[in-house]
Amino acid sequence: MERRGAAGGGAAVQSCHTVFPAHANERGELGAGQLLQWIDTTACLAAEKHAGVSCVTASMDDIQFEETARVGQIITIKAKVNRAFSTSMEVGIKVAVQDTLANTEKLVSVAYATYVAKPAGGVKIELKPVNLLSRQDHLEHSLATERRRIRLDYEKVFQNLMQESNREDGCYDILKEEDAVSTELTRVQSIELVLPPHANHHENAFGGQIMAWMETVASISASRLCRSYPVLKSVDMFKFRGPSVVGDRLVFNAIVNNTFQNSVEVGVRVEAYNCEEWIKDQARHINSAFLIFHAVNDKGELLTFPRVKPTTKDGMRRYHGAIARRRIRLARKCMLSPKEDMPVDLWERSNQAYLSYSNIATLTHLAAKPGWEITSTLDNIKIWTHEEGNVLSLKVEMQVKVPSDAAFSLLSDFTRRQQWDKHYLQVLEDLNEDEKIYYITSPSVTGCKPNDFVVLVSRRQPCKPSEPYVVAVKSVTLTSMPPSSEYCRSEVLCAGFQIYSESSSSCTVCYFNQVTSGILAHLAANLTGSSKSIEDTAVACMKFLELEGSKD
Repeated sequence: MERRGAAGGGAAVQSCHTVFPAHANERGELGAGQLLQWIDTTACLAAEKHAGVSCVTASMDDIQFEETARVGQIITIKAKVNRAFSTSMEVGIKVAVQDTLANTEKLVSVAYATYVAKPAGGVKIELKPVNLLSRQDHLEHSLATERRRIRLDYEKVFQNLMQESNREDGCYDILKEEDAVSTELTRVQSIELVLPPHANHHENAFGGQIMAWMETVASISASRLCRSYPVLKSVDMFKFRGPSVVGDRLVFNAIVNNTFQNSVEVGVRVEAYNCEEWIKDQARHINSAFLIFHAVNDKGELLTFPRVKPTTKDGMRRYHGAIARRRIRLARKCMLSPKEDMPVDLWERSNQAYLSYSNIATLTHLAAKPGWEITSTLDNIKIWTHEEGNVLSLKVEMQVKVPSDAAFSLLSDFTRRQQWDKHYLQVLEDLNEDEKIYYITSPSVTGCKPNDFVVLVSRRQPCKPSEPYVVAVKSVTLTSMPPSSEYCRSEVLCAGFQIYSESSSSCTVCYFNQVTSGILAHLAANLTGSSKSIEDTAVACMKFLELEGSKD
């Protein structure tokens, strides 16, 4: 087995494209299909720069288009390999549009794609790790593992939501509406022949070319509902199930699955045939994707799409599937941005993967921030603070004589926290081995009501020795545990531990907390010197770890 990988940092590629009339639609805006081609080509070049061999597109995560580009403007695409797994890589993509006359630049999209190394001759290779050079490299490298978990869990999440959607009666109500449009009226089919310009030097069709063809047929399908020119706003995950080569006939089938006031979801299925399969009508399913469109009038105002109704069993399945995917998109919008410091209602257990990602990502972003300032040093304990605008964060660093895996096991089990921290805890939900929900009460510092919290605790073990163990904590809203008049319901925006191994018998434990009113009184007292409660708690934590760790 051969190991391949670039010698420098995460392989990066940048491309610039001027938008000419040939790239634009009837409104003079860059066609989404053309943009998808450029994105895929740039990202694939970054992947091949790292792998040193030919690569193919495996999947493209959900893409949100925030801005449009017009004729004469310049599109800049930056792609960089964030992490290499065994034979696949995650490539981060950032797209911006520049207006040279107005001297402005706007973000169009941020996306992530997965590419697989495909060396000639079928030789097995193992990709070398990405050489991390900057703080941002380390951050994206850490979060790539979490995003990979979401990709692997996507099908399970979707099936859970489908079961919930199937129990609802909304679809049967719509069947009774006389003004609802049959989805069969939006069905569109198109056939393309894969020619050499559509493929790479190994004669595999470019993933971006297939995406562009899918956008074209989906746009036609959506236009049959809005009587206007639809605008692509987002794409649910492109997943390539199999290859297509020069000479294949590609059949694209598109149909509207459902409408949601100002948006419509169109499903596209791609089947490939070589010459022999074409004669025998033996299709290869190579791709499916779901594209979400808006439509605007001449004034740029959003148009309302008519309701649709499925008329077949398969149409009913697609109708429910669109509802499930929309719920996933809404959950992702709320949870995947580390800037969204808000509790999230867990009424949907199927969105657990996205909530967990948010929990881990928020802590990872906080720990990676530059500008931490040390405010106190006591033996093997250091206290740091970080100010950013009106946000104050706390970091407590402890040098502990216990193996990192033992510290991780002890600190991630919150039922044992009472042994070193004066809080009462109750396990509310045991979601899985790595995710648990706790109810916590704590005494008041100011003499008012005691505080209580409902938090999600997410734990992660490192993928390699240089990475930390992670225990992330974030408030959630649980309908089964509403606020009580006896307590003041407080919120944990971001907290948790990162545990680094120093040797076989010692580790560095870093505790982080983005300060809320619940701990502000503790921190204020510490900073003024009138209290040592944070140091005292840290000392108690170290004693607990070293005592319990020595028993293992």
